[in-house]
Amino acid sequence: MLCFVYVLNFLDRQLLSILAKPIQDDLGVTDGQLGLISGLYFALFYCLISIPVGWLADRTNRVRVLSFACALWSAATVACGFSSTYPQLVAARMAVGVGEAGGVPPSYAIISDYFGPGTRGTALGLFNLGPPLGQALGVAFGASIAAAYSWRSAFVVLGTVGIVTALLVYLLVREPERGRLDIKPTVAPSSAATEKAGFYPTIAMFFSRPVLVLVSLASGATQFVTYASLNFTTLFLMREKGMTLSEIAVYYALLIGIGVSAGMYASGRLVDKFAPRGKQAYAMVPAVGLALAIPFFIGFVWAPTWQLALLFLIGPTFFNYFYLSPAVALVQEEVRPQERVLAGALLLLVMNLIGLGLGPTYLGAMSDLLRDSHPSNSLQIAFYTLVPFYVLAVLLFFSLARKLKRESVSTGGNP
Repeated sequence: MLCFVYVLNFLDRQLLSILAKPIQDDLGVTDGQLGLISGLYFALFYCLISIPVGWLADRTNRVRVLSFACALWSAATVACGFSSTYPQLVAARMAVGVGEAGGVPPSYAIISDYFGPGTRGTALGLFNLGPPLGQALGVAFGASIAAAYSWRSAFVVLGTVGIVTALLVYLLVREPERGRLDIKPTVAPSSAATEKAGFYPTIAMFFSRPVLVLVSLASGATQFVTYASLNFTTLFLMREKGMTLSEIAVYYALLIGIGVSAGMYASGRLVDKFAPRGKQAYAMVPAVGLALAIPFFIGFVWAPTWQLALLFLIGPTFFNYFYLSPAVALVQEEVRPQERVLAGALLLLVMNLIGLGLGPTYLGAMSDLLRDSHPSNSLQIAFYTLVPFYVLAVLLFFSLARKLKRESVSTGGNP
C-alpha cells in the first residue's frame, strides 16, 4: 500500500515532464520555464515543508499524516489540469510540492517499524519501486490519455485516483509501534533514549554527523543528474530523436518500469548482503553503479536514432538508482527510532534541494542558453554537460565509504 502511494507520488510529480511537449505547444513555455516549474519552484515547497511535516509525524500518527498528504497533492494535480496560464500552472505545482512533502518520510519510518535490521535494505528497495513504477505508469497512462484526449485530462484522471487512494490508506494501513523491531538494549533504556525527539536537537544531530551529511550530499549530486534527465528525457526523445507520444507510452514506459525497478531492488539486496561485512557497502554500491552508468549515458545522448538511444538508456536507467535504497537504509539505521521521520525528511531536504531544485533548472536554462548556437540540438549539448556531475557523485560516495570504514575501525566493528 505504501509503495502504491509512492507510485502516485512520483507519477503526479513526473506528469509535467512526460507531457512537456503538448504543454509547451499549448501554453508556449520555454525549456527554462519548464526547468523552473519542475525543479526550483517545486523543490522549494517540497523540501522546506517536509521538515515540519517530519517533526509532526515523529510525534503523531504517521499514517494519518501520509493520508492527508496524499489527498492534498492529488487534489493539486487535478488543479494542474485546469490551468490555462503559466502562473496558474506554477501555483498548482507548488501545491503538489506541499502535499508530496508529507509522503515519503513517514513511509520510511513506518517501514522501518515493520522490518527489522538486516531486512530493511530489501524492504526499502521494494518500497522504492515507487519511483520507477510511477514513472512507467505516468509515461504509459499520461501519454496515452494525452494522445487520446488532452494533457489536461491526464492530470485530472490521475489526480482523482490519488484522492481515492488517500482514503484507502487511512482505512487500511495500521500505525506500528515505534522501534519495536530494533535491537533492544541489555539494560533498561534511559529516559533520553525513549523520550520524543526534539525538533532542533534532531536537526543539530543530523548536520553534526559527517556520515549523514556526506550521504545527503552524495545523493544530492546523484539526483542532480537523475532529476535533470528525468524531467527532459521525454522532451529530448520527442523533439530531437523523433519519438511520438504513442511510442513514448509503450517503449519508454517499459524501459523505465523494468530498468529502474531492477536497479532499486538489486541495490537493496546488494546492501543487505554486503553491509554485515562492512558499512562501507552503503557507499560502494552506489559509487560502482554510477561509475558504470557514465558510458551508457554518453551513448544515450549521442545516439542518432531513438531506437539506439533507448538501447543505451538501459544502462543509466538501471545503475542511476543504486544510491536511493542504500542511502535511506543507512540514515534509518544511524538514528534513533523517534528521529527517523525527521532524519528521513532532512535527507530528502538536502538531496532534493540540490537534485530536484537545481538539476532540472540547470538543464532547462542550459538548453535555452544553447538554443541560438545549436537550434536543432540544444538539449543534446545540455545533456552532455551532466557528465561532470556523475563524476562528482562517484567521488562523494567514495569519500563516504572511507568515512564509514574509519568509523567501523574506531568502534571495533567490521572494517
